[in-house]
Amino acid sequence: MNDTLNADPAELAKFSEVAHRWWDPDSEFGPLHQINPLRLGWIDGVAGLAGKRVADIGCGGGILSDAMARKGANVLGIDLGTRSIRVAQLHALEAGTPNVEYRETSAEALAAEQPGSFDVVTCMEMLEHVPRPESVVQACATLVKPGGWVFFSTINRNSKSFLFAIVGAEYVLNLLPKGTHEYLKFIRPSELASWCRLARLDLQQTRGMEYNPFSRRYWLSGDTSVNYLAAARKL
Repeated sequence: MNDTLNADPAELAKFSEVAHRWWDPDSEFGPLHQINPLRLGWIDGVAGLAGKRVADIGCGGGILSDAMARKGANVLGIDLGTRSIRVAQLHALEAGTPNVEYRETSAEALAAEQPGSFDVVTCMEMLEHVPRPESVVQACATLVKPGGWVFFSTINRNSKSFLFAIVGAEYVLNLLPKGTHEYLKFIRPSELASWCRLARLDLQQTRGMEYNPFSRRYWLSGDTSVNYLAAARKL
């Protein structure tokens, strides 16, 4: 692994091992399938995806990329996981998803290649898995056109998020495999806001995402203490 590449080999290996299960809603990726309509609806409501050119950073097996393409966007999904990208490409072929392409590359490499080329950039559930999340934020800002939208989702860093996102989700409810997240990699909203300002992104909206283990229902709220989403506009 190139030392300059903003990726954790252990993280890539972890997702590589289970890449064949990306599109199984009963697998460890089940929570992503469940929250995807919420993510998609919020992004589309803010940015209006139809006809827009979108880059989905850290797309994994393409769950969000595929959904945005079906909303009428022209989507490029990128990831550094070889197996995940192959799964995404195969799914697009089998499902006949229009207007979606997948590439194995990094956010920084794509930003150097195609600056200011996208109307919308999404980076969901990815920042907490890389060594330098601020570099990804800068790359997203470089990729988007002036006036375009960048969307992030990640996990706050506090005692509640440790209890809910790690102890609860991974060890009690078994929603995610043990070791999916590392507490010290969680990102406070103030940290994300600071990186956005440095990248000339105007942070305009934040939303929390909550889960009820009894009803097994997810919803968006104003509580950003655990999982949260952010929408920023390029200045």
